[in-house]
Amino acid sequence: MVGMKGLRFEKLGSKTKGLNALLSPLENEVLEVLCKCHEATVRDIHKKLKSKSALTSVAVILDRLHDKKLVTRKALLGRGGQHYVYSAKASKKDLEYSVLENTVNKLIEGFGSTAVSYFNERFKK
Repeated sequence: MVGMKGLRFEKLGSKTKGLNALLSPLENEVLEVLCKCHEATVRDIHKKLKSKSALTSVAVILDRLHDKKLVTRKALLGRGGQHYVYSAKASKKDLEYSVLENTVNKLIEGFGSTAVSYFNERFKK
């Protein structure tokens, strides 16, 4: 398993495509809900999930998605103290493009001219 900014690549090669191959099922479901409603709290997202996950699990997943830079959050003060309002950084397609671009950049940074040569050979086919 190779990790890049918290994204796991062990499922690549399976029938799963795009971000679905890099995120857990719950991360995918939470991101789908967030992309549809644009802005939401943990509780809002929890209510819209098809799977029955604990509210705390949804909060942890949102924190992980924030760490992976797939969602943004802003802190608001409300009844009961501070809470976060989350939003997807972009559409799912744009997020996939960003992940792909970051991955290719990391490969080029890590492998230099070897990676560039590989990509040139690969895309000549």
